Amino acid sequence: MNFTEELRWRGMIHDVTPGVEEYLRKETATATAYVGIDPTADSLHIGHLVGVMMLRHFQRCGHKPLALVGGATGMIGDPSMKSMERHLLSEEELHHNQECIQRQLSKFLDFSSGAPNAAEMMNNYDWMKNYGFLAFIRDIGKHVTVNYMMSKDSVKKRLSGEGDGMSFTEFTYQLVQGYDFLWLYRHKRCCLQMGGSDQWGNITTGVELIRRMDGGEAFALTCPLITKADGGKFGKTEAGNVWLDARRTSPYRFYQFWLNVSDADAGKYIRIFTGLPEEEIDSLTARHTAAPHLRILQKTLAEEVTAMVHSAADVQAAENASQILFGQGTEASLSALDEDTFRAVFEGVPQYRVERSALEAGIPLLDLLSVRSAVFPSKGEARRMIEGGGLNINKEKANDANALISTDRLIKNKYLLVQKGKKNYSLIICE
Repeated sequence: MNFTEELRWRGMIHDVTPGVEEYLRKETATATAYVGIDPTADSLHIGHLVGVMMLRHFQRCGHKPLALVGGATGMIGDPSMKSMERHLLSEEELHHNQECIQRQLSKFLDFSSGAPNAAEMMNNYDWMKNYGFLAFIRDIGKHVTVNYMMSKDSVKKRLSGEGDGMSFTEFTYQLVQGYDFLWLYRHKRCCLQMGGSDQWGNITTGVELIRRMDGGEAFALTCPLITKADGGKFGKTEAGNVWLDARRTSPYRFYQFWLNVSDADAGKYIRIFTGLPEEEIDSLTARHTAAPHLRILQKTLAEEVTAMVHSAADVQAAENASQILFGQGTEASLSALDEDTFRAVFEGVPQYRVERSALEAGIPLLDLLSVRSAVFPSKGEARRMIEGGGLNINKEKANDANALISTDRLIKNKYLLVQKGKKNYSLIICE
Protein backbone atom coordinates (compact mmCIF):
# COMPACT_ATOMS: atom_id res chain seq x y z
CA MET A 1 0.00 0.00 0.00
CA ASN A 2 0.99 3.61 -0.53
CA PHE A 3 1.03 5.12 2.94
CA THR A 4 0.00 8.68 2.16
CA GLU A 5 -2.72 7.52 -0.23
CA GLU A 6 -4.02 5.20 2.49
CA LEU A 7 -4.21 8.05 4.99
CA ARG A 8 -5.68 10.45 2.46
CA TRP A 9 -8.76 8.37 1.60
CA ARG A 10 -9.27 7.72 5.30
CA GLY A 11 -9.33 11.47 5.98
CA MET A 12 -6.24 11.27 8.18
CA ILE A 13 -4.02 13.99 6.67
CA HIS A 14 -4.18 17.59 7.83
CA ASP A 15 -0.73 19.02 7.08
CA VAL A 16 2.30 17.48 5.43
CA THR A 17 5.66 18.93 4.52
CA PRO A 18 6.69 18.65 0.86
CA GLY A 19 8.63 15.57 -0.14
CA VAL A 20 7.09 12.92 2.12
CA GLU A 21 5.79 10.75 -0.71
CA GLU A 22 9.08 11.02 -2.58
CA TYR A 23 11.01 10.08 0.57
CA LEU A 24 8.87 6.98 1.19
CA ARG A 25 9.08 5.96 -2.45
CA LYS A 26 12.83 6.35 -2.91
CA GLU A 27 13.93 5.05 0.51
CA THR A 28 15.98 1.95 -0.30
CA ALA A 29 15.83 0.61 3.27
CA THR A 30 12.69 0.47 5.36
CA ALA A 31 11.47 4.00 6.10
CA THR A 32 11.06 4.90 9.78
CA ALA A 33 8.53 7.24 11.41
CA TYR A 34 7.53 7.97 14.96
CA VAL A 35 4.63 9.24 17.00
CA GLY A 36 5.09 10.63 20.48
CA ILE A 37 2.81 9.44 23.27
CA ASP A 38 2.33 11.37 26.49
CA PRO A 39 2.63 8.93 29.43
CA THR A 40 0.60 10.98 31.91
CA ALA A 41 -1.69 8.01 32.69
CA ASP A 42 -1.26 4.23 32.88
CA SER A 43 -3.61 3.77 29.93
CA LEU A 44 -4.14 5.25 26.51
CA HIS A 45 -7.56 6.71 25.76
CA ILE A 46 -9.32 6.83 22.41
CA GLY A 47 -7.86 10.27 21.70
CA HIS A 48 -4.51 8.48 21.32
CA LEU A 49 -5.94 6.03 18.82
CA VAL A 50 -5.51 8.31 15.82
CA GLY A 51 -1.73 8.44 16.22
CA VAL A 52 -1.60 4.73 17.00
CA MET A 53 -3.60 3.93 13.86
CA MET A 54 -1.20 6.07 11.82
CA LEU A 55 1.65 3.90 13.08
CA ARG A 56 -0.41 0.77 12.39
CA HIS A 57 -1.03 1.80 8.79
CA PHE A 58 2.63 2.78 8.43
CA GLN A 59 3.72 -0.72 9.46
CA ARG A 60 1.11 -2.37 7.25
CA CYS A 61 2.63 -0.45 4.34
CA GLY A 62 5.97 -2.15 5.05
CA HIS A 63 7.62 0.65 7.03
CA LYS A 64 9.04 0.72 10.55
CA PRO A 65 7.02 2.47 13.29
CA LEU A 66 8.51 3.91 16.45
CA ALA A 67 6.31 4.66 19.45
CA LEU A 68 8.10 7.25 21.55
CA VAL A 69 6.93 7.49 25.14
CA GLY A 70 7.71 10.94 26.47
CA GLY A 71 9.28 10.07 29.80
CA ALA A 72 11.31 13.28 29.69
CA THR A 73 8.77 15.52 27.99
CA GLY A 74 6.12 14.08 30.29
CA MET A 75 8.06 15.63 33.15
CA ILE A 76 7.65 19.03 31.49
CA GLY A 77 4.15 19.05 30.05
CA ASP A 78 3.22 19.96 26.48
CA PRO A 79 1.57 23.41 26.32
CA SER A 80 -0.22 22.60 23.04
CA MET A 81 -4.01 23.00 23.39
CA LYS A 82 -3.60 23.53 27.14
CA SER A 83 -4.46 26.69 29.03
CA MET A 84 -2.95 25.63 32.36
CA GLU A 85 0.24 23.97 33.59
CA ARG A 86 -0.12 20.26 34.24
CA HIS A 87 0.78 18.16 37.25
CA LEU A 88 4.30 16.81 36.76
CA LEU A 89 4.76 13.08 37.31
CA SER A 90 7.55 11.34 39.19
CA GLU A 91 10.05 9.04 37.50
CA GLU A 92 8.39 6.01 39.13
CA GLU A 93 4.93 7.01 37.88
CA LEU A 94 6.22 7.55 34.35
CA HIS A 95 7.99 4.17 34.30
CA HIS A 96 4.82 2.40 35.42
CA ASN A 97 2.77 4.22 32.81
CA GLN A 98 5.23 3.30 30.06
CA GLU A 99 4.98 -0.41 30.87
CA CYS A 100 1.18 -0.28 30.77
CA ILE A 101 1.15 1.65 27.48
CA GLN A 102 3.51 -0.81 25.80
CA ARG A 103 1.20 -3.70 26.65
CA GLN A 104 -1.67 -1.83 25.00
CA LEU A 105 0.35 -0.90 21.92
CA SER A 106 1.24 -4.55 21.31
CA LYS A 107 -2.39 -5.07 20.26
CA PHE A 108 -1.90 -2.64 17.37
CA LEU A 109 1.74 -2.98 16.37
CA ASP A 110 3.99 -5.94 15.71
CA PHE A 111 7.01 -5.72 18.02
CA SER A 112 8.39 -9.12 16.92
CA SER A 113 12.16 -9.02 16.72
CA GLY A 114 13.87 -9.95 13.49
CA ALA A 115 11.51 -8.31 11.03
CA PRO A 116 13.02 -5.28 9.27
CA ASN A 117 9.93 -3.24 10.05
CA ALA A 118 9.34 -4.48 13.60
CA ALA A 119 7.90 -1.77 15.80
CA GLU A 120 10.02 -0.35 18.59
CA MET A 121 9.02 1.48 21.73
CA MET A 122 11.41 4.08 23.06
CA ASN A 123 11.53 6.53 25.94
CA ASN A 124 13.12 9.95 25.50
CA TYR A 125 14.08 9.89 29.17
CA ASP A 126 16.82 7.43 28.17
CA TRP A 127 18.75 10.08 26.24
CA MET A 128 17.65 13.13 28.21
CA LYS A 129 18.31 11.95 31.78
CA ASN A 130 22.07 12.58 31.65
CA TYR A 131 21.97 15.60 29.34
CA GLY A 132 22.96 18.54 31.54
CA PHE A 133 21.12 21.84 31.33
CA LEU A 134 24.15 23.88 30.30
CA ALA A 135 25.15 21.37 27.65
CA PHE A 136 21.61 21.25 26.25
CA ILE A 137 21.16 25.01 25.91
CA ARG A 138 24.66 25.30 24.40
CA ASP A 139 24.25 22.43 21.94
CA ILE A 140 20.58 22.76 21.04
CA GLY A 141 19.26 26.10 22.26
CA LYS A 142 21.66 28.19 20.18
CA HIS A 143 20.23 26.76 16.94
CA VAL A 144 16.66 27.95 17.52
CA THR A 145 15.84 31.63 18.02
CA VAL A 146 13.38 32.91 20.59
CA ASN A 147 11.48 34.59 17.76
CA TYR A 148 11.05 31.21 16.06
CA MET A 149 9.82 29.59 19.27
CA MET A 150 7.38 32.40 20.04
CA SER A 151 5.85 32.19 16.58
CA LYS A 152 4.31 28.81 17.39
CA ASP A 153 0.56 28.86 17.99
CA SER A 154 0.85 26.87 21.21
CA VAL A 155 3.07 29.60 22.64
CA LYS A 156 1.20 32.60 21.22
CA LYS A 157 -2.14 31.45 22.66
CA ARG A 158 -0.73 31.09 26.14
CA LEU A 159 1.11 34.42 26.00
CA SER A 160 -1.97 36.22 24.69
CA GLY A 161 -3.89 35.72 27.89
CA GLU A 162 -5.14 32.11 27.94
CA GLY A 163 -4.73 30.65 31.42
CA ASP A 164 -1.98 31.86 33.74
CA GLY A 165 0.71 32.43 31.15
CA MET A 166 3.53 29.99 30.47
CA SER A 167 6.46 28.91 32.60
CA PHE A 168 9.97 28.64 31.18
CA THR A 169 9.61 24.86 31.65
CA GLU A 170 6.74 24.63 29.17
CA PHE A 171 8.32 27.19 26.86
CA THR A 172 11.28 24.83 26.37
CA TYR A 173 9.03 21.87 25.53
CA GLN A 174 9.36 22.30 21.79
CA LEU A 175 13.16 22.28 22.07
CA VAL A 176 13.11 18.95 23.90
CA GLN A 177 10.67 17.44 21.39
CA GLY A 178 12.74 18.85 18.56
CA TYR A 179 15.82 17.18 20.03
CA ASP A 180 13.92 13.87 20.17
CA PHE A 181 13.47 14.04 16.41
CA LEU A 182 17.15 14.89 15.96
CA TRP A 183 18.21 11.97 18.19
CA LEU A 184 15.97 9.51 16.34
CA TYR A 185 17.22 10.89 13.02
CA ARG A 186 20.80 10.26 14.05
CA HIS A 187 20.38 6.91 15.81
CA LYS A 188 17.36 5.30 14.10
CA ARG A 189 17.44 6.86 10.61
CA CYS A 190 14.00 8.26 11.40
CA CYS A 191 13.07 11.00 8.93
CA LEU A 192 9.33 11.36 9.57
CA GLN A 193 7.42 12.47 12.65
CA MET A 194 3.64 12.19 12.80
CA GLY A 195 1.03 13.47 15.22
CA GLY A 196 -2.10 15.52 15.68
CA SER A 197 -2.45 18.89 13.98
CA ASP A 198 -1.88 20.61 17.35
CA GLN A 199 1.67 19.17 17.26
CA TRP A 200 2.66 20.85 13.99
CA GLY A 201 4.74 23.53 15.68
CA ASN A 202 6.65 21.07 17.85
CA ILE A 203 7.24 18.68 14.95
CA THR A 204 8.53 21.33 12.57
CA THR A 205 10.94 22.55 15.25
CA GLY A 206 12.54 19.10 15.00
CA VAL A 207 12.60 19.30 11.20
CA GLU A 208 14.36 22.65 11.50
CA LEU A 209 16.91 21.35 14.02
CA ILE A 210 17.82 18.45 11.75
CA ARG A 211 18.29 20.85 8.84
CA ARG A 212 20.36 23.38 10.79
CA MET A 213 22.53 20.99 12.81
CA ASP A 214 23.03 18.06 10.42
CA GLY A 215 22.07 19.50 7.05
CA GLY A 216 19.59 16.65 6.89
CA GLU A 217 16.14 16.35 5.38
CA ALA A 218 13.24 15.37 7.61
CA PHE A 219 9.48 15.52 7.27
CA ALA A 220 6.29 16.16 9.21
CA LEU A 221 2.79 14.76 8.76
CA THR A 222 -0.19 15.55 10.94
CA CYS A 223 -3.76 14.30 11.10
CA PRO A 224 -6.82 16.42 11.88
CA LEU A 225 -7.96 16.72 15.45
CA ILE A 226 -10.99 14.48 15.71
CA THR A 227 -14.28 16.24 16.42
CA LYS A 228 -17.91 15.23 16.67
CA ALA A 229 -20.44 16.32 14.08
CA ASP A 230 -22.37 18.28 16.74
CA GLY A 231 -19.27 20.20 17.77
CA GLY A 232 -18.76 18.26 21.00
CA LYS A 233 -15.38 16.97 22.11
CA PHE A 234 -14.47 13.56 20.78
CA GLY A 235 -13.76 10.80 23.29
CA LYS A 236 -15.44 12.48 26.23
CA THR A 237 -18.51 11.15 28.03
CA GLU A 238 -20.24 12.21 31.22
CA ALA A 239 -17.95 9.77 33.00
CA GLY A 240 -14.83 11.34 31.43
CA ASN A 241 -12.33 9.86 28.99
CA VAL A 242 -13.01 6.61 27.15
CA TRP A 243 -9.97 4.53 28.09
CA LEU A 244 -8.44 1.47 26.47
CA ASP A 245 -7.84 -0.17 29.86
CA ALA A 246 -10.83 -2.33 30.85
CA ARG A 247 -10.36 -1.32 34.49
CA ARG A 248 -11.03 2.30 33.59
CA THR A 249 -13.64 1.81 30.86
CA SER A 250 -15.34 -1.57 30.72
CA PRO A 251 -15.50 -3.32 27.33
CA TYR A 252 -19.28 -2.89 27.48
CA ARG A 253 -19.04 0.89 27.93
CA PHE A 254 -16.31 1.01 25.29
CA TYR A 255 -18.53 -0.87 22.83
CA GLN A 256 -21.50 1.35 23.66
CA PHE A 257 -19.48 4.52 22.99
CA TRP A 258 -18.90 3.52 19.36
CA LEU A 259 -22.38 2.03 18.96
CA ASN A 260 -24.00 5.33 19.93
CA VAL A 261 -22.13 7.73 17.63
CA SER A 262 -24.15 9.67 15.07
CA ASP A 263 -24.49 8.58 11.45
CA ALA A 264 -22.22 11.42 10.32
CA ASP A 265 -19.55 10.49 12.85
CA ALA A 266 -19.82 6.75 12.15
CA GLY A 267 -19.01 7.35 8.48
CA LYS A 268 -15.88 9.27 9.47
CA TYR A 269 -14.75 7.14 12.39
CA ILE A 270 -14.96 3.81 10.59
CA ARG A 271 -12.29 5.06 8.18
CA ILE A 272 -10.02 6.38 10.91
CA PHE A 273 -10.32 3.78 13.65
CA THR A 274 -10.52 0.50 11.73
CA GLY A 275 -8.33 -1.25 9.21
CA LEU A 276 -11.23 -2.14 6.93
CA PRO A 277 -10.41 -1.59 3.23
CA GLU A 278 -12.01 1.17 1.20
CA GLU A 279 -14.22 -1.15 -0.87
CA GLU A 280 -15.71 -2.77 2.23
CA ILE A 281 -16.36 0.58 3.90
CA ASP A 282 -18.02 1.87 0.74
CA SER A 283 -20.26 -1.22 0.71
CA LEU A 284 -21.15 -0.80 4.39
CA THR A 285 -21.92 2.88 3.82
CA ALA A 286 -24.26 2.06 0.94
CA ARG A 287 -26.08 -0.53 3.04
CA HIS A 288 -26.32 1.91 5.93
CA THR A 289 -27.72 4.65 3.69
CA ALA A 290 -30.37 2.26 2.36
CA ALA A 291 -31.45 1.22 5.88
CA PRO A 292 -30.13 3.72 8.45
CA HIS A 293 -32.37 2.32 11.20
CA LEU A 294 -30.25 -0.84 11.22
CA ARG A 295 -27.19 1.26 12.22
CA ILE A 296 -24.86 -0.95 10.18
CA LEU A 297 -21.95 1.49 10.33
CA GLN A 298 -22.20 1.92 14.10
CA LYS A 299 -22.43 -1.81 14.76
CA THR A 300 -19.48 -2.60 12.51
CA LEU A 301 -17.44 0.22 14.02
CA ALA A 302 -18.20 -0.94 17.58
CA GLU A 303 -17.35 -4.55 16.74
CA GLU A 304 -14.10 -3.75 14.94
CA VAL A 305 -12.66 -1.30 17.46
CA THR A 306 -13.72 -3.30 20.54
CA ALA A 307 -12.23 -6.50 19.12
CA MET A 308 -8.99 -4.67 18.30
CA VAL A 309 -8.67 -3.03 21.73
CA HIS A 310 -10.12 -5.86 23.84
CA SER A 311 -11.14 -9.17 22.20
CA ALA A 312 -13.78 -10.88 20.08
CA ALA A 313 -15.12 -12.45 23.28
CA ASP A 314 -15.61 -8.98 24.77
CA VAL A 315 -17.52 -7.96 21.64
CA GLN A 316 -19.85 -10.93 22.06
CA ALA A 317 -20.32 -10.20 25.76
CA ALA A 318 -21.08 -6.54 25.03
CA GLU A 319 -23.60 -7.49 22.36
CA ASN A 320 -25.28 -9.98 24.71
CA ALA A 321 -25.44 -7.36 27.46
CA SER A 322 -26.91 -4.82 25.04
CA GLN A 323 -29.74 -7.20 24.15
CA ILE A 324 -30.81 -7.44 27.79
CA LEU A 325 -32.00 -3.84 27.75
CA PHE A 326 -34.19 -4.50 24.73
CA GLY A 327 -36.40 -7.18 26.17
CA GLN A 328 -34.18 -10.20 25.63
CA GLY A 329 -32.18 -12.17 28.14
CA THR A 330 -32.90 -14.47 31.06
CA GLU A 331 -31.99 -14.67 34.72
CA ALA A 332 -29.13 -16.92 33.68
CA SER A 333 -27.82 -14.37 31.18
CA LEU A 334 -28.00 -11.67 33.86
CA SER A 335 -26.02 -13.85 36.24
CA ALA A 336 -23.44 -14.51 33.52
CA LEU A 337 -22.51 -10.82 33.31
CA ASP A 338 -19.54 -9.72 35.37
CA GLU A 339 -20.50 -7.14 37.97
CA ASP A 340 -18.83 -4.19 36.23
CA THR A 341 -20.77 -4.95 33.04
CA PHE A 342 -23.98 -5.52 35.00
CA ARG A 343 -23.66 -2.12 36.68
CA ALA A 344 -22.73 -0.47 33.39
CA VAL A 345 -25.77 -1.91 31.59
CA PHE A 346 -28.15 -0.54 34.21
CA GLU A 347 -26.18 2.58 35.13
CA GLY A 348 -28.91 5.01 34.09
CA VAL A 349 -31.96 3.27 35.56
CA PRO A 350 -33.59 4.29 38.88
CA GLN A 351 -31.85 2.57 41.79
CA TYR A 352 -33.18 1.83 45.25
CA ARG A 353 -31.33 0.48 48.25
CA VAL A 354 -32.77 -2.05 50.66
CA GLU A 355 -30.96 -3.51 53.65
CA ARG A 356 -29.90 -7.04 52.89
CA SER A 357 -30.90 -8.22 56.36
CA ALA A 358 -34.53 -7.40 55.51
CA LEU A 359 -34.50 -10.12 52.82
CA GLU A 360 -33.14 -12.87 55.05
CA ALA A 361 -36.60 -14.04 56.09
CA GLY A 362 -38.23 -12.90 52.86
CA ILE A 363 -40.19 -9.74 52.00
CA PRO A 364 -43.61 -9.77 50.31
CA LEU A 365 -43.15 -8.63 46.73
CA LEU A 366 -45.68 -5.80 47.06
CA ASP A 367 -43.91 -4.48 50.17
CA LEU A 368 -40.53 -4.64 48.43
CA LEU A 369 -41.77 -2.70 45.43
CA SER A 370 -43.75 0.03 47.18
CA VAL A 371 -42.85 0.20 50.87
CA ARG A 372 -39.19 -0.80 51.07
CA SER A 373 -38.49 0.94 47.74
CA ALA A 374 -40.29 3.42 45.50
CA VAL A 375 -40.43 1.32 42.34
CA PHE A 376 -44.23 1.77 42.55
CA PRO A 377 -46.03 4.60 44.35
CA SER A 378 -48.51 2.17 45.93
CA LYS A 379 -49.22 -1.51 46.51
CA GLY A 380 -52.35 -1.20 44.39
CA GLU A 381 -50.46 -0.03 41.33
CA ALA A 382 -47.88 -2.77 41.79
CA ARG A 383 -50.62 -5.40 42.13
CA ARG A 384 -52.34 -4.22 38.94
CA MET A 385 -49.07 -4.42 37.02
CA ILE A 386 -48.47 -7.97 38.26
CA GLU A 387 -52.01 -9.13 37.55
CA GLY A 388 -51.78 -7.63 34.06
CA GLY A 389 -48.66 -9.66 33.34
CA GLY A 390 -46.45 -6.62 32.89
CA LEU A 391 -43.89 -7.14 35.67
CA ASN A 392 -40.65 -9.14 35.52
CA ILE A 393 -38.16 -9.80 38.31
CA ASN A 394 -34.69 -10.70 37.03
CA LYS A 395 -36.17 -11.22 33.56
CA GLU A 396 -38.73 -13.75 34.87
CA LYS A 397 -42.43 -12.90 34.88
CA ALA A 398 -43.87 -12.18 38.33
CA ASN A 399 -47.28 -13.90 38.52
CA ASP A 400 -47.86 -13.96 42.28
CA ALA A 401 -48.41 -10.63 44.02
CA ASN A 402 -48.09 -12.39 47.40
CA ALA A 403 -44.75 -14.05 46.66
CA LEU A 404 -41.89 -13.68 49.13
CA ILE A 405 -38.59 -12.34 47.83
CA SER A 406 -35.49 -13.48 49.68
CA THR A 407 -31.74 -13.38 49.21
CA ASP A 408 -31.74 -16.45 46.99
CA ARG A 409 -33.25 -14.31 44.21
CA LEU A 410 -30.39 -11.80 44.22
CA ILE A 411 -28.22 -11.48 41.13
CA LYS A 412 -24.55 -11.39 42.11
CA ASN A 413 -25.87 -11.88 45.67
CA LYS A 414 -26.72 -8.18 45.59
CA TYR A 415 -29.19 -7.05 42.89
CA LEU A 416 -32.83 -7.42 41.90
CA LEU A 417 -33.80 -6.19 38.45
CA VAL A 418 -37.37 -4.98 38.18
CA GLN A 419 -38.84 -4.57 34.69
CA LYS A 420 -42.16 -2.80 34.09
CA GLY A 421 -43.33 -3.38 30.54
CA LYS A 422 -40.71 -3.74 27.84
CA LYS A 423 -38.05 -1.16 28.67
CA ASN A 424 -38.86 0.41 32.04
CA TYR A 425 -36.23 -0.86 34.46
CA SER A 426 -35.43 -0.28 38.13
CA LEU A 427 -32.61 -1.78 40.14
CA ILE A 428 -32.91 -2.73 43.80
CA ILE A 429 -29.51 -2.96 45.49
CA CYS A 430 -29.34 -5.02 48.66
CA GLU A 431 -26.33 -4.47 50.90
